[in-house]
Amino acid sequence: MFEYFYHEILRKTIISFGTLFNNITIQKKDASDTDFSVMKIPLAYGPTQKFLARLDQNLNKSTAISLPRMSFEFTGLTYDSSRKVTTTQKIAVKDPDTKKKVDKVFTPVPYNMQFELSIMSKLNDDALQIVEQILPYFQPAFNLSVELVETIKEKRDIPIVLENITMQDDYEGDYSTRRVLLYTLRFTAKTYLFGPVTRVEPIKQATLSYYTDNAEKRDLAYRVTPRAVKDYDDSVVTNLSDDILSSATSIVVDDASSIVADTYFEIDGESIYIKKVGSGNKLTIDRARDNTIAKDHVKGSALKSITQADTDLIEFGDDFGFDGETFS
Repeated sequence: MFEYFYHEILRKTIISFGTLFNNITIQKKDASDTDFSVMKIPLAYGPTQKFLARLDQNLNKSTAISLPRMSFEFTGLTYDSSRKVTTTQKIAVKDPDTKKKVDKVFTPVPYNMQFELSIMSKLNDDALQIVEQILPYFQPAFNLSVELVETIKEKRDIPIVLENITMQDDYEGDYSTRRVLLYTLRFTAKTYLFGPVTRVEPIKQATLSYYTDNAEKRDLAYRVTPRAVKDYDDSVVTNLSDDILSSATSIVVDDASSIVADTYFEIDGESIYIKKVGSGNKLTIDRARDNTIAKDHVKGSALKSITQADTDLIEFGDDFGFDGETFS
């Protein structure tokens, strides 16, 4: 607990929310209602009062900020118990490159992020154009796709819910006061927060110690080492010289010079164990190892070796076998 991690989920959600409104334009027509100009509405992150204060300070200066414009800010964060799921459940994602390593993370925690979008304008028509371009998309929610955790490529649709709209018209005042029409739209983004991502790899060795309570009391330990139960690298060593039945316990291959006893091979999905290498390329074998099924094989079927190279390629979740030793 409390190990360092930072998925930038809140930051990504804030940025994604802002991008929804960064391409809004309005049209201004002349008196004849024939010619018009298109104006893109500036959007900035920050509290509304900051921009209103700048309007008052720069009323008679050339550097005064122009209207209309929009601003948005992140105003709060609350836990959403209605979207809670089992806290002990985990999400597992296999590495797309190696297929061996797996990233795991606990199911996310649901949180609601509150936002305020402010529309500031001198003319009511400008403000209405902006509002009318926004509202039809929220009924009352608009789904925003966000990649919340980059390491596991976890992408989710975040509903952005329009909660309410208020309007304020600061029209009263003397000539030194600038009129501002202010529309405030309040939204809730239903996002998720993820904990740290852990990397899981196949177990390379396991040791079990136990105590025997009999006439000869001894402390024993059983050590097991996982091995591959199938060929991963398609390493063909030789081929069958004749057809064999599922009951056969010996086979003849084209070339047994590179085969030694106490090794494993795969023939068409069946795992076999080499007990003895005899003369004339004859092999004494144990059939149907590692929960495979003994079956007939035809002449020319490939014998693929199962070696340490295959063990190194074991995928997560593989039902591998064990070889082991007992020591005291």
